[in-house]
Amino acid sequence: MRFRRKFFAKALLLLLIIALLGGIVMRLWNWIIPGLVVGAQAIDYPHAIGLLMLCRILFGGFRGHGGCYKARQWRHWQQMTQQERERFLNMATPKATSNSPSASRPGEGAGT
Repeated sequence: MRFRRKFFAKALLLLLIIALLGGIVMRLWNWIIPGLVVGAQAIDYPHAIGLLMLCRILFGGFRGHGGCYKARQWRHWQQMTQQERERFLNMATPKATSNSPSASRPGEGAGT
């Protein structure tokens, strides 16, 4: 029962935020754009919501990481030991091949 209540509260909060942002986008557009661009028209509320969604898709995406994804990554990195960090970095970087210049020169690389 508590799960349903939290779910509906979050859904309601999300709808209120979208409605508020849509109103802000509409007012900003109607205040700024018709004065700057010749031939630009004022937009109504549904167009403002559509513009908000379009901007979210183009510039923000729908990653679903939540608001503090980078903070969680940083905390996870801080909790790693030095060996775990080195192993992670070695997996993330491409391996040196015999054709690469650093592989042919001894004395250079991660071990020195």
